[in-house]
Amino acid sequence: MDLARRIAARGSEFLFFALTPPRTTVSSERAQQIADVTRRRLAGLQLDGLVLYDIDDESDRNPQERPFPFLPTMDPATFRARHLKDWSTPVVVYRAVGKYEEDDLRSWLEAQGADDVLTVFVGASSRHKKSSTSLVRAQELWAGTRPDLQLGGVAIPERHTRSGVEHLRLIAKQEVGCSFFVTQVVYDVNAAKNLVSDYRYECAARGLPPVPIVFTFSVCGSLKTLAFLEWLGVDVPRWIQNDLRHADDTLQESYEHSLRAARELIRYCRHMGIPFGINVESVSIRLEEIEASVNLAEALEQDLRR
Repeated sequence: MDLARRIAARGSEFLFFALTPPRTTVSSERAQQIADVTRRRLAGLQLDGLVLYDIDDESDRNPQERPFPFLPTMDPATFRARHLKDWSTPVVVYRAVGKYEEDDLRSWLEAQGADDVLTVFVGASSRHKKSSTSLVRAQELWAGTRPDLQLGGVAIPERHTRSGVEHLRLIAKQEVGCSFFVTQVVYDVNAAKNLVSDYRYECAARGLPPVPIVFTFSVCGSLKTLAFLEWLGVDVPRWIQNDLRHADDTLQESYEHSLRAARELIRYCRHMGIPFGINVESVSIRLEEIEASVNLAEALEQDLRR
């Protein structure tokens, strides 16, 4: 069964790998080279899907100086259409909906094949940011245009720690059409488990079948990458920060932590009967961190295929 149908059927144990498209300043030839290298790098993985992020400037959300400067990247839909035409698995294309006019978003939805493309809608990074299309309006466009296209939403375990109502936000998104969720990078496993538990029991109380939650993991090869994760809003527990700062090999320490954390969540989701998936990404463009992320995906693939 293909990915879209498995998600619609509330299947489980998916493996995704996530990419950020090249910068807008690269040439078409260079973008194709990046796509070709990516294809070769991931060829050994039995992925259920590829994730393409839609990067937006989030400086309005966090006034602190960004550890890495914001550099606009290609539209993920354009990168897929021009440079990943022959990609062998379905692609989950993120849409930072505030960047797009309604007509553009509608046209894109209408042009997609439901077997080849899934999408995740992301709202504005803060309520103060000017948006061409709101998340609510984007969901309405999807419902009126392509409800057969599997729609995903963002889940943020850290937000659940702060507010205690992230599971209710997931259910609200589910009720307007979301058939799966993808988390931001998970470093705090307890926060993720709390979200899973509250979501599972709230669904049971409402007689609502839970949909898959795809948990994202990433390695962190330097203290600057760690600072960037924190700038993005990822809660890295103090003990993990200490381990990374004092490790002889920060990248290896991070890899081992991510592997343990992912395995813990896999066991917990299986125990709770929650459909789930694993998404591995690299938040860095450093080659050694990208390669470590691929290695992480390979190791987790073995856990999921058992």
